[in-house]
Amino acid sequence: MRDPYEVLGVPRSANAAAIKSAYRKLAKKHHPDSNKDDPKAAERFAEINTANEILGDEDKRKQFDRGEIDAEGKPRFQGFPGGGGARGRAGPGGFESYTFRSGGGPGQGGGAFEDILNSMFGGGTRGARPGAGGGAHFEFDTGGIGLDLDVNVAMSVSLEESVRGGEKRVRLPNGKELNVKIPAGVVEGQQIRLRGQGESAQGHPPGDLLITISIAPHPHFKVEGADLRIDLPVTLYEAVLGGKVRVPTLGNAVELSVPKNTSSGRTFRLKGKGLPKAGGTGDLFVVIRIMLPDGNDAELEALMEKWRDQHPYNPRSGVG
Repeated sequence: MRDPYEVLGVPRSANAAAIKSAYRKLAKKHHPDSNKDDPKAAERFAEINTANEILGDEDKRKQFDRGEIDAEGKPRFQGFPGGGGARGRAGPGGFESYTFRSGGGPGQGGGAFEDILNSMFGGGTRGARPGAGGGAHFEFDTGGIGLDLDVNVAMSVSLEESVRGGEKRVRLPNGKELNVKIPAGVVEGQQIRLRGQGESAQGHPPGDLLITISIAPHPHFKVEGADLRIDLPVTLYEAVLGGKVRVPTLGNAVELSVPKNTSSGRTFRLKGKGLPKAGGTGDLFVVIRIMLPDGNDAELEALMEKWRDQHPYNPRSGVG
């Protein structure tokens, strides 16, 4: 994982607003839905999200700047002042165990280092024994500090998929691909957890895969909570004479009776044709939009001129 500042293209002195702006631009540019022909788009999108999770969080950003966590947000072991080096290994119970050496040679303060360890850990070192060259050898475990092996990825689903559920294939940052079952009724920002599908490390249980759902914009419907809204084009004669027009829904299309003399912008409610919600289903609001024929129509123009002269009216009289 690259440095999050490099991923978002911002300097280390960037403020929160600059980081947020950079993230939004990159997320929009590299969203998998906008780059369907690019097999690496999902990987870049996940990298951008991970960088934003660190730099967009004030506490995590400070931890990263201090070197306490790495570019993936995982804790780093910092060592201790005056130590002569450390090596880590997996210990019982899945915890990390570290071995410290005091340096041991004459004049190198071996006894002082033992005192430092004992004062820091309250005498809780796991043991001290002579090491090579007369140095003291200490071992202790980290008190159960676990590794964050979870993997976070983003997945965009269609509005229909969010309602009915389904199955989609997701690509992980390491290149692995999985088929993921999407439960019916997922909402924007919801997370799906696949246990044991994250990263792995010796001596630790595998992490989980966390998939954050986003719902792609629909070409026809606008989501308003559990309700949907759609602009329905009608002809001039349908608006004047009335009639039945076909309206798409998330299920089967239905017919709407448009009354005579219906103005553009008039809204009709179709109950129960929206999104599922607690205790029921939202509604579908149909907004009438009168569409004139393409191009110039001399006959229609002549009819409108005659109508204007014989039946003048001003729909803007109350506007001012």
